[in-house]
Amino acid sequence: MSDIAIRVEGLGKRYSIGKRERYRTLRDTLTEAMYAPFRGIRSAFRPSEAGALQNRDQTIWALRDVSFEIPTGGVLGIVGRNGAGKSTLLKVLSRITEPTVGRVTMQGRAGSLLEVGTGFHPELTGRENIYLNGAILGMRKAEISRKFDEIVAFAEIEKFTNTPVKHYSTGMYMRLAFAVAAHLDPEILIVDEVLAVGDAAFQKKCLGKMGDVARGGRTIIFVSHQMNQIRRLCTNCIWLEEGKVRLVGPTPMVVGAYEGASQRGAHQSNVARSTRSKSHFTAWEVMNPASAEPHALCDPGPASIKFTFEATRPLRSCFQGIALYNSQNQLIWGNGVNHFDLAAGSHEFHYGFEMVPLQPGLYHWLVTLYDDGGLVDQWECTPELLIGTQPLNNARDDWSGILNIPWKFSIQPGSKELPDAVEALAAANS
Repeated sequence: MSDIAIRVEGLGKRYSIGKRERYRTLRDTLTEAMYAPFRGIRSAFRPSEAGALQNRDQTIWALRDVSFEIPTGGVLGIVGRNGAGKSTLLKVLSRITEPTVGRVTMQGRAGSLLEVGTGFHPELTGRENIYLNGAILGMRKAEISRKFDEIVAFAEIEKFTNTPVKHYSTGMYMRLAFAVAAHLDPEILIVDEVLAVGDAAFQKKCLGKMGDVARGGRTIIFVSHQMNQIRRLCTNCIWLEEGKVRLVGPTPMVVGAYEGASQRGAHQSNVARSTRSKSHFTAWEVMNPASAEPHALCDPGPASIKFTFEATRPLRSCFQGIALYNSQNQLIWGNGVNHFDLAAGSHEFHYGFEMVPLQPGLYHWLVTLYDDGGLVDQWECTPELLIGTQPLNNARDDWSGILNIPWKFSIQPGSKELPDAVEALAAANS
């Protein structure tokens, strides 16, 4: 069996604005197959479709060119703002809606929990819905019965097992829906924001169960706006923005970048500079440690940063300044180099750091160059610096500072040897 549980290739989903998508039933499929031979004859007598062609332009792509893989037993988090395409992606993965383009390949049974009570029949009792959902997952009655008591106990609905779920409160619905999805042993578990509802005790209970499922080798896809939950549960993460994958990689790197972008908000660092023909900075990148992402640091250890400068004329008595800011425009570090000359042409300024112990997130460089005539260029570097190191601070936000310093802790046993004077006194008193 392949070690890839889910493979998504070039996935796209397009919706017509103002038109509600109608989900296909088995009856729809059979009816369509029956009338397929007559479709060509009917179209010959159909009125002009000019109006319909006009409406085709009123569409929106909820997903566009999304590709990724999840290994068997992997736990993938999906983050992004409202409307980024997260729920649409999960609906495609759960086979609730068909993709417009692209392909999804899944190995194993998938259980999904996209909304409270998804897949429940309101007229059936809690007991009947447990067996119904298990049957949908392809489980035998004996398998469901073996898990039944555990599901009911987790959902805390012992007194209402034989009550139709349409009479359940939202909390009861949610607890049973999660319990069914998590306990019926699907190879793949797809969860969308279920932990955003309910009290803290239930959220902790759900996270613990999902952790158990993950450690049991199941594959999990988890969408949440709670970054602490994503950090705690997920090994890798995808950041969706306007239906496209903006970043994919280890959770600390992706979540740090997403939080940094959210905090920075409307700060305009990507405004095009009018350099014309004057001397100016042209690029920057992380030279060491080398990685596929030239503007990211995923290790707090030694680092080397390179800034490229193009001088259109000789520059005398230069001063080159550098500063690093976090997503809230707080100065983290700054320095500068004096008294050097530059010939016309391309130059590289290298900065070496023994350690860059910063919290995960987005940061930006500000570099300047002066000569004996004044300011030559000032650049707020783009793209931003992405710090994707593993958070080393306390998980509580109010204990989390700017720095992310590696640390160790140990308890050393006290000395068991008494000083000579103390030993002599003890002997005298014995």
